[in-house]
Amino acid sequence: MKGKSMNISKIKRDFKKYKTLYFMLLPFAVLFFLFTVMSVVVSIGLGFTDYNMIEAPQFVGLSNYIRMLSDDDVLLIAVKNTLIFAVITGPISYFLCLIFAWMINEFPKYIRMLFTFVFYAPSISSSIYVVWTYIFSSDSYGLANATLMNLGFIKEPILWLNDTEYILPIVILVQLWASLGTSFLSFIAGLQGVDKALYEAGAIDGVRNRFQELRYITLPSMGPQLMFAAVMQIGAAFSVSGICTALAGNPSVDYAAHTIVIHISDHAMARYEMGYACALSTVLFLLMIFTNEFVAKFLRKHTNL
Repeated sequence: MKGKSMNISKIKRDFKKYKTLYFMLLPFAVLFFLFTVMSVVVSIGLGFTDYNMIEAPQFVGLSNYIRMLSDDDVLLIAVKNTLIFAVITGPISYFLCLIFAWMINEFPKYIRMLFTFVFYAPSISSSIYVVWTYIFSSDSYGLANATLMNLGFIKEPILWLNDTEYILPIVILVQLWASLGTSFLSFIAGLQGVDKALYEAGAIDGVRNRFQELRYITLPSMGPQLMFAAVMQIGAAFSVSGICTALAGNPSVDYAAHTIVIHISDHAMARYEMGYACALSTVLFLLMIFTNEFVAKFLRKHTNL
């Protein structure tokens, strides 16, 4: 009881001391609670119902979750594709962002700003799908087909986005290219914030090259930025959908680019099975939370987080 009263007193003191900051955060906190926290809670609840968005929800217990395991063959394809996306694009994109940021950070200020813009631009551009659709167009005018035909590697155009052999690798390639954005900026900010005195101390303690600096000084000092980038990459890897539908359509050929998020959207918006879609969303949410916690434990162990 004594410890609890001391905590309450500390909270009251902190509130009085920082009340202006709390009031400034209040609008965001209210909106975050209403449109994020409450949405997640309601979605979890609707996952136990049969709800078509017209009639009132009817409680069905675990029926939606049983259906996932026993009566949804397309879900297995979506899970497989999503895991492939997550395993490939998540780590590769994360380390590419880190490596490129580390290299570009060595350039002078204005050159660094130029490269930062070049790497970040794809993540905010709405025309990236148009560019890649042109590159992998299925006719002889597409850049990939035209180049390969001119070089004599193929005699007729390849149906890039209509062939299950190529659809998923192409979408993964585009996702990797488009994901070099927010995480890259986070790493640049982290590299700029490392105390230069640490490098001098490291040199005295025996750090002899740039890779040792990166391992023993730079990365341990970038815990918050590494964690932020990891969260962003996990979210992007597990929630990929826009690139798939823009390039391969919905549904894609033999569901070759079908992901969990596309599967959720299909049941919610096309079939009006909102209860089942919410159950799928809950499973995806838990999967992302588990992955995020696993990565967070790893980063806490190896950085100053």
